[in-house]
Amino acid sequence: MAETRVLVVDDEKPLRDFVRRNLEVRGYKVEIAENGLQALGLIKNHSFDLVILDLMMPHMDGLETTRHIRVNSLVPIIVLTALGEEAQKVLAFELGVDDYLTKPFGVDELLARIRAVLRRASWTELPAHSGQRVVSCGGIVIDIDRHEVAVRGHPVELTPIEFNLLYHLMLDAGKVLTHRDLLQRVWGPEYGSEVEYVRVYIARLRNKIENDPSDPTLLQTERGLGYRFASP
Repeated sequence: MAETRVLVVDDEKPLRDFVRRNLEVRGYKVEIAENGLQALGLIKNHSFDLVILDLMMPHMDGLETTRHIRVNSLVPIIVLTALGEEAQKVLAFELGVDDYLTKPFGVDELLARIRAVLRRASWTELPAHSGQRVVSCGGIVIDIDRHEVAVRGHPVELTPIEFNLLYHLMLDAGKVLTHRDLLQRVWGPEYGSEVEYVRVYIARLRNKIENDPSDPTLLQTERGLGYRFASP
């Protein structure tokens, strides 16, 4: 089994050393960078399976670093945030971050989030709970084995999370799925209260599958509850 390569980016040496030490002892291959500029240099010349990235850093912060990474790479990103950085956290998700950890955090929480992010980044895990391999509804066809989505006859590229989220909504078309239900199905049993995750990814899906994302007819919001795929 190939080792998992992780890039840890933080301007605080104690935190870098803490993360590196706990990952290396568990078999991860870890590289470190002190800021976003160093991180981009490493990413340009090396392949990583995961980036752990602090939001607040000198020279280039985590948001700008994420923008640059997402130009050419879909590598999973976990951002490290401080209490009170709610607005930055939401923006990070909109830029393509996969998860976050709020400082201070413990080893168990760190490892759980890493496992969950790496699991979600793998197409082989999609989807977990149903044997139905092709789902068609509302002009959209999802083929699990081919990892393909067609919207009104045209292929559309989705990330693994977008793909899995759409699959579960279509599988239960017409039924309201709560935020917690979607988090548990798509993100995993470690999740349940991270409502902003679902909101961001629903917005991404609407931009890719709706005729008018500002007036969605397929992915409908049930205010205070969750979302449903409206079956024609």
